[in-house]
Amino acid sequence: MEDRVSLETKYSIATQVIKTAILQSQYRALKLVNQEQLALYYGIGRYISGNSRKGYWGTGAISFISSKLQTELPGLRGFSERNLKLMRTFYEEWKMLDTHSLVATDKSKVIDDIDVIKSSVITDDLEEIRQLQLPNFGDFPVEEFFKISFTHHIAILSQVKTIEERYFYIKLCAHECLKVDALKKVMRADFYHNQGTFSNNFMAKLPNAEFARRAILSFKDEYILDFINVEELGARDIEDVDERVVENKIMQNIKNFIMTFGRDFAFVGNQYRVEVLGHVHFIDLLFYNRELSCLVAVELKTGVFKTAYLGQLNGYLNILDDYVRKPNENRSIGILLCKNVDKVYAEYMVRTYENPMGVAAFKTADDMPEKLRKALPNIEELKKLL
Repeated sequence: MEDRVSLETKYSIATQVIKTAILQSQYRALKLVNQEQLALYYGIGRYISGNSRKGYWGTGAISFISSKLQTELPGLRGFSERNLKLMRTFYEEWKMLDTHSLVATDKSKVIDDIDVIKSSVITDDLEEIRQLQLPNFGDFPVEEFFKISFTHHIAILSQVKTIEERYFYIKLCAHECLKVDALKKVMRADFYHNQGTFSNNFMAKLPNAEFARRAILSFKDEYILDFINVEELGARDIEDVDERVVENKIMQNIKNFIMTFGRDFAFVGNQYRVEVLGHVHFIDLLFYNRELSCLVAVELKTGVFKTAYLGQLNGYLNILDDYVRKPNENRSIGILLCKNVDKVYAEYMVRTYENPMGVAAFKTADDMPEKLRKALPNIEELKKLL
């Protein structure tokens, strides 16, 4: 019984320490909302980590403290048991910033001093952090770190493990003002690793970096058109198949193609006819992307990538912008879809064009691994299922 009372006394003291820190922080937060909040959460996380990880508190400590805080500060939000544990995670994942290591100064004593929270390196040593250089990882992005919210930080910590990637997404959030949902979408798309795989000139040719990043995320470097079977077309190799045959196959499976291509694409037409200065041009496939508010021209080539294809696509984009695009729409984007692409070469060649273009590859059912192909039902079985 005495042990129980002793624990509750400790937890009550801990509650008062955190409560005082919250009240003091709320006053300062009027001037530095985000920075002060992050500093508070880092300090609380530090305090909780020092006591809970070293065994000074029992297993129910964080739950008790959270309930007690809600009672003593009615209407207080953001300090549930789950959030207090997230604060501990926030501190422990960024513990490398804790240059003073106050938590480790006296391992024999319960840490119950409010100064442990207030003296966090994040609040008192911003200049030191600004000059902080971590081995092998370059400068810590201190300005960006304090521009994004705690929720953004937790999303990054939960999905990204390497320090380089964390720096990347912190900077991306700060510079592009990404909302949490947009950040999660970017991380799910693994933008850090895929940012250079799709050969394009979007960053240089689109109006701003935020729009360019959204455009890059809207396309892939490779599309699996598994509804096209070369053997059924009577050809030994995809290069023996005329582009119009592939296009017709896509038209027969336009729903599948759009689902493969990505979200927010609306189909406008195939062999889209545009007459300009007495000359008639036909664009293989024309889409409209609602997210980007622009027309997307897709040119199909069943062979290897050739630079001449870019010139043709560039001309189509000029025509679309001058004769088809609506006043409220952004610049048209072109995608060259080839059977085989040397990505490095394509990236080098596409940057010389003024219109925003990208080069991607596609694979048919015949290119899929034999094990996967055998796992799929054949055409007759699919017809029966349908």
